[in-house]
Amino acid sequence: MSGTVGRVPTPSAPSSGAPTGPGAAASGAADPSALRWADTPLGAPEQWDPAVRAVVDLVLASPVPMALLYGDDLILVYNEGYAELIGARHPGALGRPAAEVFADIWHEPGAGEVIERAYRRGEPFLEREAVLPVDRHQTGPTEPAMFTRGFSPVRDSAGRTIGVLSVAAQTTQVTRQLQSLSDFAAALSGTLTLDDVARVTLRYGLDAFGADRVSFGVDEGPAWRMVRRVRGELLDEADERLPPLWRRIPADSPVPMVVTARSGVALFTADGQPLRNSPADRHDQKIRSLAALPLRSSVVRGAVTVGYQAPHPWSPSERALLAAAAELAGQAAERARRFETQHGTAQLLQRSMLPERLPDLPRLRIAARYDPGVDGNAAGGDFYDAFVLPSGALGVVLGDVAGHDVQAAARMGQVRAALRALALTDPRPDAVLAGLDRLVASLGTESGTQELFVTVVFGVIEADQERITLASAGHPAPLIRRCRADGEPTAEYVEVLPGPPLGLGYRPRTTAVPFRPGDTLLLYSDGVVERRWQDLFAGLTGLRAAVTGASSGDPRALCAVATAAVPGATEDDVAVLAVEHAVRPSRSASMAVPAEPTAPSRVRHWMTAQLTEWRVPEAVIGGAVLCTSELTTNALLHAGTAARVEIDLSAERLLVSVADSGTRGQVTRAQTDALSSRGRGLGLIEELSDAWGTDPTVRGSTVWFEILIPPSPGS
Repeated sequence: MSGTVGRVPTPSAPSSGAPTGPGAAASGAADPSALRWADTPLGAPEQWDPAVRAVVDLVLASPVPMALLYGDDLILVYNEGYAELIGARHPGALGRPAAEVFADIWHEPGAGEVIERAYRRGEPFLEREAVLPVDRHQTGPTEPAMFTRGFSPVRDSAGRTIGVLSVAAQTTQVTRQLQSLSDFAAALSGTLTLDDVARVTLRYGLDAFGADRVSFGVDEGPAWRMVRRVRGELLDEADERLPPLWRRIPADSPVPMVVTARSGVALFTADGQPLRNSPADRHDQKIRSLAALPLRSSVVRGAVTVGYQAPHPWSPSERALLAAAAELAGQAAERARRFETQHGTAQLLQRSMLPERLPDLPRLRIAARYDPGVDGNAAGGDFYDAFVLPSGALGVVLGDVAGHDVQAAARMGQVRAALRALALTDPRPDAVLAGLDRLVASLGTESGTQELFVTVVFGVIEADQERITLASAGHPAPLIRRCRADGEPTAEYVEVLPGPPLGLGYRPRTTAVPFRPGDTLLLYSDGVVERRWQDLFAGLTGLRAAVTGASSGDPRALCAVATAAVPGATEDDVAVLAVEHAVRPSRSASMAVPAEPTAPSRVRHWMTAQLTEWRVPEAVIGGAVLCTSELTTNALLHAGTAARVEIDLSAERLLVSVADSGTRGQVTRAQTDALSSRGRGLGLIEELSDAWGTDPTVRGSTVWFEILIPPSPGS
């Protein structure tokens, strides 16, 4: 592959449930699902990239002829429908380059060039009517076959094009719907959660069928949850990325979606009132024709419905197309349910080993952030900690235990606990790391491996002495943001002798540097600055520039700035810890927010009174109260649980955070679009605040924003 496509890397994600089959090699397989994957360029299923596995699952499960043309050589992997389409070329075509399989027609117009263009340029292509003599190599004369074909590029988890998904039909059915099905399959291959699957399915139903109402529902223990889309809803581009707003439905509900999901039998109403027994609103009351199709999955029960406000005869071809779409949605929902289960377990393990709360000190403000790597489906070894020492000083640490599995997380927990115990006994950074070095060496001997790779930086902050003492074992150098006398901030890396990673006979050395009021210390893992195909120096330079240009030295804002400082995706976990030596102590207050409709109003009154008492400028109060009201509504809407609002006022800025205790996972930038005003929230926060971000926590998520305090006249 040339250009930005690049050669497909060796896959690393696990792939439970992928078809492996005991069949013979590609040249002798009679059933596509029996292909011996290890004999093909894709390799063993357990090594596949998650996106590759998703596409293969879609192809093999679909009743519509589909093929994946994989990698530089466009290796063919296809289903039984496609096998029937290519006739005698099967089974020899499985696992072979498409140019070899179709050598006699590959260079003809509309043949190989179409597929290669979709692959090289990453552009979808629809071929409405193609005459391809696919059976030319057979004995005797053959009639040219008429095809409608759709080609969509397939990308891996890192966004690289790794193949082309081909959907073909020897038919004269509407080509737009065929192309839409191909695009639908490609879109589903990139979904991870049930929210993703629902969003893609709803959009497909509205666009491909011109429907007036589409719904998607899945089982939720003793009940069901459903989400729908109605034609004409005012949704902008940001709304399309929103997590769907699910509603719960009783297990015995007469809603057609529930009836079909329970029975596994499709229902078609050409004209009537299919939703008359359970209309949610006037939109449901207007529906006269409805198709309800079950999600055929062994893990998830559910259904998809498509409805119109006018009578609509459901033709056989349309029913078949809907059945294929429901089949694809069911496979995607099954993968999503498994991912969510694994992801939730892994992230709960990861976050339970990190401190739930950081110390609250009058002159030292502390914040931290942890983001999982690209996969996000496994626990990692990055960790941070901050704790008060017996002397009153603050101990801070950030480290990285190599690996992205439960064992790495367990090792991380051992190292973190041991470091705190050592520091509470003897807080000297060199003594602490020397003790950790012996521990890691012992763990390596105990496990019979020398591959325990642990880096860590540990520091002791003495605010009264305006000093930090640091020691590092193979970890990236800490960064300090300083406020110069002229008011212009600057950032500098601390020259700490890193030494080798722990467990290799570390001989620690300490470095002491000034830490004056107005300074902020930033510790970070290598996932912040390292990017594939990029020099490490460029990442370090980008981080330093971003921290220097930050609107303030507030630690929470700097954590957000640091994680976004270097462009490009990282496959590693990211951990950041920031500590600010405040010029003056800040004032703080908090309020518990019950999960009640009147809660946002109560928050507005409380916050207005508190900020007025603190003599905050009226312009800041107005913007802060409005943003807080939006974030509070968002927390109650999405988490459905009580929340907590915290405000922290310093001479330079007002920091407000809204934390929920929900279990829906990390609140993302897209989710904040779904604030109470449905679409205005994100623009409002960005317009009225100087910085904002989201932080996942052990039990929920925190959304925060910062507004700078303008200097008073004469200051």
